[in-house]
Amino acid sequence: MSGGDTRAAIARPGMAVAHGPVAPSSPGQVTLLPVQRSSFLPRFSRATPSISLAESALKVWHEAYNSGLLPQLMAQHSLAMAQNGAVPSEATKRDQNLKRGNWGNQIEFVLTSVGYAVGLGNVWRFPYLCYRNGGGAFMFPYFIMLIFCGIPLFFMELSFGQFASQGCLGVWRISPMFKGVGYGMMVVSTYIGIYYNVVICIAFYYFFSSMTHVLPWAYCNNPWNTRDCAGVLDASNLTNGSRPATLPSNLSHLLNHSLQRTSPSEEYWRLYVLKLSDDIGNFGEVRLPLLGCLGVSWVVVFLCLIRGVKSSGKVVYFTATFPYVVLTILFVRGVTLEGAFTGIMYYLTPQWDKILEAKVWGDAASQIFYSLGCAWGGLITMASYNKFHNNCYRDSVIISITNCATSVYAGFVIFSILGFMASHLGVDVSRVADHGPGLAFVAYPEALTLLPISPLWSLLFFFMLILLGLGTQFCLLETLVTAIVDEVGNEWILQKKTYVTLGVAVAGFLLGIPLTSQAGIYWLLLMDNYAASFSLVVISCIMCVAIMYIYGHRNYFQDIQMMLGFPPPLFFQICWRFVSPAIIFFILVFTVIQYQPITYNHYQYPGWAVAIGFLMALSSVLCIPLYAMFRLCRTDGDTLLQRLKNATKPSRDWGPALLEHRTGRYAPTIIPSPDDGFEVQPLHPDKAQIPIVGSNGSSRLQDSRI
Repeated sequence: MSGGDTRAAIARPGMAVAHGPVAPSSPGQVTLLPVQRSSFLPRFSRATPSISLAESALKVWHEAYNSGLLPQLMAQHSLAMAQNGAVPSEATKRDQNLKRGNWGNQIEFVLTSVGYAVGLGNVWRFPYLCYRNGGGAFMFPYFIMLIFCGIPLFFMELSFGQFASQGCLGVWRISPMFKGVGYGMMVVSTYIGIYYNVVICIAFYYFFSSMTHVLPWAYCNNPWNTRDCAGVLDASNLTNGSRPATLPSNLSHLLNHSLQRTSPSEEYWRLYVLKLSDDIGNFGEVRLPLLGCLGVSWVVVFLCLIRGVKSSGKVVYFTATFPYVVLTILFVRGVTLEGAFTGIMYYLTPQWDKILEAKVWGDAASQIFYSLGCAWGGLITMASYNKFHNNCYRDSVIISITNCATSVYAGFVIFSILGFMASHLGVDVSRVADHGPGLAFVAYPEALTLLPISPLWSLLFFFMLILLGLGTQFCLLETLVTAIVDEVGNEWILQKKTYVTLGVAVAGFLLGIPLTSQAGIYWLLLMDNYAASFSLVVISCIMCVAIMYIYGHRNYFQDIQMMLGFPPPLFFQICWRFVSPAIIFFILVFTVIQYQPITYNHYQYPGWAVAIGFLMALSSVLCIPLYAMFRLCRTDGDTLLQRLKNATKPSRDWGPALLEHRTGRYAPTIIPSPDDGFEVQPLHPDKAQIPIVGSNGSSRLQDSRI
């Protein structure tokens, strides 16, 4: 076929496709096949697809070909492909979900997920678990659980959300009867979001209180201090601003032998910041300084999410990275202190005999499970804003390992300072080690008072806690907002998403007010112990069963291959089907066996408070059977078995959100309408594909940049 014949073939869009390759007139010549109109319509418009779109594209192509711009267009397209980092077998990643939006780039998603997974628990829980469960020996079961449970579950949730481009509710088109799992995730995220921001507001309060020459919890001469207060600094030196080189012998004796000794940081926390009441039912007054800081916390979260992932994706460049700068500064300062090596060895020295204890393995599995944020709904939500062909397998490995490495690194930071404090007091490290709020707001702040320029170190530490908390809080709020917006799904709520975010933030602030009362810390710990405990394990286990055994592991593996260009590795296939569900079940059994009634210091929670805690835990789990029964009643079928079958099979709109990705068994057989569950978009010029016959007679599809 001559050049003129080729151009004529291109100029006739209505011409039928040839039934075989057309031989070029000379070796090396590239010949374009005539194409059908439909081949230029990879995406459909919201109205009936217009042939004029295809004809316009053909005319542009014709003019580019006649003007000799074809090589430049192809070269530019190849460069764009390389820059976009398409996965194997995919031509390009330039797919934008215009309806929901996408991350600005892949770094934003990775940083957001790191900020979500790396939270306060990495700093105040893991180091304590490590030294309590055998030091360095605890690392062995910890990383075993990471490999066989943490990373596989992380990959499953990321791939689940990315494939469907839906939040924790919309993804259950895969098996509508299990949509209650998504509602359970929403309930859990609601509970965590309420009390997590209260912890952030307390960190804000300490941050503002550190803006002074002398930290208010350094000495025992404040109006709120009691006779039992004994600080690590000599109170008599407050007037002249000097610091004692060593502890007075009488103070050291008091610290070592007096059972009544309370630190100034503990009294500041209990008697001034919280004004702690004597019972969980005695709310007392609302602490106005904490209420103001709670308002600041919610305002910051709302402003960072005001444009959804488009705004939060920019904020995480700072909130997800700066905590590592602070950790490094505190680490360098800590290891240079006297006694730091003792604290680090206390943290790392292995006690290999403890590996044989089931409790150690249970703590390792629980810490991996909870620290990665599995079953909260946040991973599914964040991944739903990825481009369809993003390599979420690579991301899951990077984020999971980063999370665990951060936990180990934070242990060095914490125990180097605690070792210094123990050396200064002349006591064992176990006497000053603590976890949870006791570490963040009592033990560590007290240790910081021993450092020169202590307000500076205090500012850095609490600023780090604020950023760690905000990274998790962003995803918790976005999980709720995305679930609501995706569930309603009309154009009005998409345009008003900012108001939905505002409404959720205001509701979270109002629900958090009781936690700023004098009994607030009791309720905060109650929610932390029950709202996100065994319920997460149940939700995650049911999710694994629903995907692997109800939907079918072969179907899911094919979906991942369609999305990534390769099936999940055999290791992950085995973990998803057998190993991870078994470990999750082990965590559930371990949680039940090791259950002990909640206490706070020496306060024993009353029975009615524990009952409320169990109700909070059950409220998320009960969503699953309640919605399943509701769905069965609404599903067509003559028999219960038929209803069950219809309720568990994927809905018609399950699959990729964009039509260009709905290939294979997801390919539409009729022209879609806007009422379908996937997004329909105007013709995308980057995706027009031209059949080309090469000099060897083989044909292929070539993306053009028309």
